[in-house]
Amino acid sequence: MLPFQLGLIDGPVHIVALGAHPDDIEIGCGGTLLKLAESVPELTAEFVIATGTPLRLEEARRGAELFLPECEVTVTSAELPDGRLPAHWNETKDLLEATARGASRQPSLVLAPSKHDAHQDHRLIADLAPTVWRNHLVLHYEIPKWDGDLGRPSLYVDLTEEQMHEKVVRLHKAYPSQVPHDWFDEETFTGLARLRGMECRARYAEAFTTGKAMLTW
Repeated sequence: MLPFQLGLIDGPVHIVALGAHPDDIEIGCGGTLLKLAESVPELTAEFVIATGTPLRLEEARRGAELFLPECEVTVTSAELPDGRLPAHWNETKDLLEATARGASRQPSLVLAPSKHDAHQDHRLIADLAPTVWRNHLVLHYEIPKWDGDLGRPSLYVDLTEEQMHEKVVRLHKAYPSQVPHDWFDEETFTGLARLRGMECRARYAEAFTTGKAMLTW
């Protein structure tokens, strides 16, 4: 596998990151966010989270600040019921469409959960994202979990050891409510990233799928 480099980013970049729950975004693509923050001089972002208690949403705001330091980041949530998003299809679609309509600038990149995710909340966000952002690059991140639903990704973002270490440290700092869970630990996050790194000839990596993309230069 050989990387195809289209050139350095020399202008402003705006990203929209979608999560069904607080911590989805940082678990799925936190390393990519850190890498973007390091390499893009003019980076802005909007995190859109469909569910969450006030405590969890406060953690999400802290996570956005930690993973995109020195960047302009906003966090929006509809506070819909956790685990019940399919029953709130209209409200979820309205949340995403309101985000797209209210944007002061068009996103260069939209990050969303995987369409193959076994969790119904994740899957709904994944299915709706390309219908709202039809003319944008939508990359679907993966979240390790009990369901064992990891698939075969087609796009990788390589991470350095320092970026991987910082991802784990900042996850724990941002989401103390999740630390007691047996799956929320360094081995889970680093182990998956090491496997994805092996698949793309890197030490660590985060992996994505996309339904449609166009190369331009």
